[in-house]
Amino acid sequence: MSELQNDPKKLPIKAVIVGATGGIGQAVCRLIAESGGEAFLIGRSSEKLQHLAGVYGWGCAVADASDWAQLDSVMSGAEGLLGEINAGINLAGSVLLKPMHLTQFQEWQATLNANLTSAAGLLRACVPRMTANGGSIVLMSSAAASIGLANHEAIAACKAGVEGLVRSAAMTYAAKKIRVNAVAPGLVQTPLTERIWNNPRSAEVSLGMHPLGRFGQPEDVARAILWLASPEQSWVTGQSIGVDGGLGSLKGSR
Repeated sequence: MSELQNDPKKLPIKAVIVGATGGIGQAVCRLIAESGGEAFLIGRSSEKLQHLAGVYGWGCAVADASDWAQLDSVMSGAEGLLGEINAGINLAGSVLLKPMHLTQFQEWQATLNANLTSAAGLLRACVPRMTANGGSIVLMSSAAASIGLANHEAIAACKAGVEGLVRSAAMTYAAKKIRVNAVAPGLVQTPLTERIWNNPRSAEVSLGMHPLGRFGQPEDVARAILWLASPEQSWVTGQSIGVDGGLGSLKGSR
């Protein structure tokens, strides 16, 4: 135990995870547990949260991460159970595929709240609770933030905002040893994106845009999140790492 205390890089992950019950969230929970870490889970569905938290014996709370006051109120419970928070992971999000001229204000606002406001909320809630050892904030971007994809205006704008937040916050909190990074996936096969990959026509088009020739699986993204969240990655900050089968950086289609 003394070795762990003397070397922050060897501390186990103690994370707050927003949006833990989704496909990627469940994979992240599994990997954190396997690594010897623990987490406090936050989401909107009490039934799903309690079931997932019960699997690992972790704490949980229902909260809307885009409501900053609500998020702050449940963070005290997380801090009490974990003792120390050294990672904050935001997996809350939504997908809106519409051209801008057909997007209603309410849809725009909902997309902004789910993807960008929630990310900023977790960041501001975690920073004051991270100790002298610092910590890691991992946010969720998208390949759509860096390339032009038709009908992705709202989600692309929100995720580009996440990447801007990452870079600025990484500089702001570097002196506190708090690292801020993002993962930018391509199309991952989760319930959130099922209407795309489960539709033969849209699946064929989307698959052709991923040079590695397959859609992502939750574990593909979860492994990158775990890597960024780990105290061992103490020299990685301000990055948006593509885990996207080549979608965001390789030109052309298969």
